[in-house]
Amino acid sequence: MALGAMTLLDRVRNRHLLATDVLAIGVAYFLSFAIRFPYPEVPFYFGLHWSLLILSWPLKLAIFHAFGLYRRLWRYASIEEFQTILLAVSASSLALGSIVIAVLLLPGVTWLDAYPRSIILIDWLLTLVLVGGSRLTLRVLAERDSQRPRRAAGDQRRVLIAGAGKAGAMLVREIRRNPHLGLLPVGFLDDDPGKQKLHIQDVPVLGPLDSLFVVVKRRQIDEVLIAMPTAPGKVLRRVVAACEEAGVPFKTIPGIYELMGGQVRVNQMRDVRIEDLLRRESVQINIREIAEYLTTATVLVTGAGGSIGSELSRKIASFQPRHLILLGRGENSIHRVEQELHRAYPQVRTTAVIGDIKDAVKIDHLMAHFRPDVVFHAAAHKHVPMMELNVEEAVTNNILGTRIVAEAAHRHGVRRFVLISTDKAANPANVMGASKRIAEMIVQDLATRSATAFVTVRFGNVLASQGSVVLTFQDQIAAGGPVTVTHPEATRYFMTIPEAAQLVIQAAAMGRGGEIFVLDMGEPVRILDLAKDIIHLSGLEVGRDIDIVFVGLRPGEKLHEEVFADGEEPRATSHEKILVMQPAPVDSATLAADIEELTRLAAKLDAAGIRAKFRAMLPTYQEASDVPVAVPAVPTSAG
Repeated sequence: MALGAMTLLDRVRNRHLLATDVLAIGVAYFLSFAIRFPYPEVPFYFGLHWSLLILSWPLKLAIFHAFGLYRRLWRYASIEEFQTILLAVSASSLALGSIVIAVLLLPGVTWLDAYPRSIILIDWLLTLVLVGGSRLTLRVLAERDSQRPRRAAGDQRRVLIAGAGKAGAMLVREIRRNPHLGLLPVGFLDDDPGKQKLHIQDVPVLGPLDSLFVVVKRRQIDEVLIAMPTAPGKVLRRVVAACEEAGVPFKTIPGIYELMGGQVRVNQMRDVRIEDLLRRESVQINIREIAEYLTTATVLVTGAGGSIGSELSRKIASFQPRHLILLGRGENSIHRVEQELHRAYPQVRTTAVIGDIKDAVKIDHLMAHFRPDVVFHAAAHKHVPMMELNVEEAVTNNILGTRIVAEAAHRHGVRRFVLISTDKAANPANVMGASKRIAEMIVQDLATRSATAFVTVRFGNVLASQGSVVLTFQDQIAAGGPVTVTHPEATRYFMTIPEAAQLVIQAAAMGRGGEIFVLDMGEPVRILDLAKDIIHLSGLEVGRDIDIVFVGLRPGEKLHEEVFADGEEPRATSHEKILVMQPAPVDSATLAADIEELTRLAAKLDAAGIRAKFRAMLPTYQEASDVPVAVPAVPTSAG
């Protein structure tokens, strides 16, 4: 924008619009008579009823002010703000018409007897055109100005946008509103045949995604912006591979789970991450079903400072609970989550509590004091190799801690209790998985004798969570390598943290008590492929910059994970991404005796005794071999 034009637009403040509205109201009123009557009669009728204009000015301006028409920056006006103009003008005309009718009904008052009723309608339409037109003019000038080049063509980066949907259109609009970025949208790519050769925001659709290499070279593209927040990972993989082949840098907007309100902003553009490449199709949730049990409820989240617990807290806060209690042992992580929620959801009351789920007195006090309606139990030790070395901790935290929280929820009348479990509880082959399976049994047992709806939600690995293999690979790459992979054929199930949290909340809404819900994890991912993708996204090449070394399976690790144990029969639910099963009943007395025995063994730090007890309690428990699977003993490019 030229300096003079920028100054002119910036100087148009709401006080100037107020003056414009005063003129618009007067003009609209006079023109109403000019439209209603032939020319010779206009001065007569207008002169007869001009006094009503004196009433119109303060009445309409006051209503406009009440609707906030003078508290907005109209050069950035949206459709919603023009709807506000419609409501404000309609309300003012309705008020004026009501006064006219009231005066006409007064006995002995005749000065409005000849007032044409149609003037009210005509005046409403003209006022709407003039008042709305003044704002629309500012908006159009600002939009037109934003499309003017701010820099010489040679200074602008020519960008190609992959995705010609709503997100792509919003991205172009945002680029034009931020000329200081020096970006020039050259075109779109999209696989939708109906969009080919069309223009969106005056930017042409140049072809399908597979034409990226050709378009980049032919159009001299400097950067590719991927604007497909709902596209699955396999589509993003195609685009990223084409960008790498063309040698052009690329960025993406976050996936739909990360976007707040679906709005796309230029400052959200970031490098492509591994979770983007593994992203699955966006999941639809039943907002009404979730809101029924979360909105206005008091909700307790244990382990709220962890990856899953913190994301659950964010999702829960978006449903406006009456009170959200964040329980965790790490003061720094709990404080961080609490401050984040205060900023994002200031209207939601949150309370941070530092405590340990193994502290029965503290947990009972919390339940009695806060009286939660819903409990999400996400606190747990989950690192497989660490629990192989600290067997008693798996018992005291994952088993006894779960029992303490669950029984307190039962005693204090919690309406709904949700245990966050893991796929490693299915046919467990390690201490962590066995401890989580017994935690499931505790919840399952309580469900048979409690008014509380106890349910379990089981899912696999979560990308970029604390202790995730993704973070391990990234640290190894930052250190110069090598990247260590357990076995060439090892696979795991993965989902993103936001998706997992969203599906947990949805599954909890379905539970009536005793069910184990299993999230559809999609297809398993080969860890070797995951390592290669992370290396490539880091701008490096396997074998040239970073080696991959196979180190063998660690104690307690399976070659392939499972989500269902032997004998478990899942069935579909109303949600395509959530399965449910009703496990075999648990004998309460036997379970109680077994847990007491585990308590005694943990107190004596008897790791061998605990493992033996796990084998006795869980027919499908079979420890993975401690002997590494034979793999290459020297570094390899794994190419």
